[in-house]
Amino acid sequence: MSQKVRQRRPRLRLTPVDYKNLRLSVLERDNWQCQECGVMKNLEVHHITPRGRLGDDRDDNLITLCSECHGMRHRGLRLGFYRTCG
Repeated sequence: MSQKVRQRRPRLRLTPVDYKNLRLSVLERDNWQCQECGVMKNLEVHHITPRGRLGDDRDDNLITLCSECHGMRHRGLRLGFYRTCG
């Protein structure tokens, strides 16, 4: 039985200045609103596929979340659109 070796592809990782611009672009795209609960404060940009799992610094891999929803995502929880935070 042969084992398949998973080849790592190079991921897109931006410079700090380029990432800052992309982050602002994602916040604007998402109307400065958490895409889980709808709040408009304490916003962070989350990698849907983490960098550690070859997630790219691209707008289609980023989503705006409030700090509470962001923490819940990292703990493996997701309660659905427009739950109440804050």
